[in-house]
Amino acid sequence: MKKVASSEEFRASIGAAALTVAVFKADWCVDCKFIDPFMPEVEQKYADRLTLIEVDVDQVGEVSQEQNILGIPSFIAYTNGKELVRFVNKLRKSREEIESFLNRAVEVYQALEEHAGSKTE
Repeated sequence: MKKVASSEEFRASIGAAALTVAVFKADWCVDCKFIDPFMPEVEQKYADRLTLIEVDVDQVGEVSQEQNILGIPSFIAYTNGKELVRFVNKLRKSREEIESFLNRAVEVYQALEEHAGSKTE
């Protein structure tokens, strides 16, 4: 997972037309460490549909404030710089919950793409 080191890098990453999911984390976060072992497999599973980026809330704090991140880990899906859907709460997240969220993000993204495609026809 690519780590974002600045607010400029964050904006560039989420500004892409492709589906990008930001994972807001911190080194001291126990629930963030809980997801670390399985996230590489999850990332690989979804590699053909989305890009995952990691945002350290301590390193890029202004981004976390702008995005209203109150609990971590948090997941927010973006395309063209706009938020599509978020999975944000203070509870520990299981692999199944994360994959369910990513499936939903892909569905929302695809629906938007189809809608945009129908406008141009």
